[in-house]
Amino acid sequence: MAILAQTPPMGFNTWNTFGPNINEQMLLEITDMIVEQGYRDAGYEYVVIDDCWSLRERDEDGNLVPDPEKFPHGMKYVADYVHSKGLKFGMYSCAGTRTCAGYPGSFDHEFQDARLFASWGVDFLKYDYCYFPSNGDGKQRYLVMAQALRASGRDILFSACNWGSHEPWNWMRSIGAHMYRSTGDIWDNFPSTAAIMTSQMGNFNANAAGCFNDMDMLTVGMGGQGNVGDSNCNTYGEYEMQFAYWCFCAAPLMMGADLRKVGEEYRTLLQHKDLIRLNQDPECRPPYKVRKDAGYHVFVRHLADGEFAIGVFNFHQDPRTAEITFAELGVPAD
Repeated sequence: MAILAQTPPMGFNTWNTFGPNINEQMLLEITDMIVEQGYRDAGYEYVVIDDCWSLRERDEDGNLVPDPEKFPHGMKYVADYVHSKGLKFGMYSCAGTRTCAGYPGSFDHEFQDARLFASWGVDFLKYDYCYFPSNGDGKQRYLVMAQALRASGRDILFSACNWGSHEPWNWMRSIGAHMYRSTGDIWDNFPSTAAIMTSQMGNFNANAAGCFNDMDMLTVGMGGQGNVGDSNCNTYGEYEMQFAYWCFCAAPLMMGADLRKVGEEYRTLLQHKDLIRLNQDPECRPPYKVRKDAGYHVFVRHLADGEFAIGVFNFHQDPRTAEITFAELGVPAD
């Protein structure tokens, strides 16, 4: 059987732009955009619904129920449509008793929910960490869901999202996750982006084929609009830095902007062939920091076929002059 997440997963998630305002029609339109605007051909394959998709209570058999006003044809209909476009379908649940928005979580329902998701044709599960019992064992509960997904009869990529609690880079691969959130939620501004980028510098070594450090969904192209929008949103250059850093660090690339409204310059950036090739390099080696000086950081990353990449990132909002020598990169100067 092929390894799920052989390279960092790529796709789209509803939360950053739409938050609770999700529905079937919007999701089908986004799916169409992924195909028609070239995102699928660039490597993006997952279409993921985040929180707020279900009713507030389970049915009499204990099953989760899609909100009939938001998803009148049910989730299998949506999954079938996504699959018909050559894409994969993702959903959301939570390790706690409730999701972050107060909908039913999967605590004590892991195997039941995994079977239900499999019956709908789900290919990806984002698994959050809100309303988790204070006397519970978070690591063990993520293991339970990993086992449930593997027993479901369907290959379902496990996207664990515990925001960096209990140093997940030390154990998420072991319990069966394919990617894991290592940060709090991103906002569409440079301070938020820079804080996430700098917070993960010591954790790059945990990335490898089959399990990747997730620095949250991209805000590229949001322009201050949407659920995590900010009037002081990123500039194009700051979006460019965000995307380049996610690619350089081999982080999952989950787009968060409304793809129906994204400008051409951002579509071009999100489909940048050289940056995506860097993100999807088959060796999956993490970057190595060689210098920190005057607000910028310099990294080197080994790639397949004897290549290497150099990344220089300025975490301040003013220009800096960066210097680096071949010797620091491990390359002879003569």
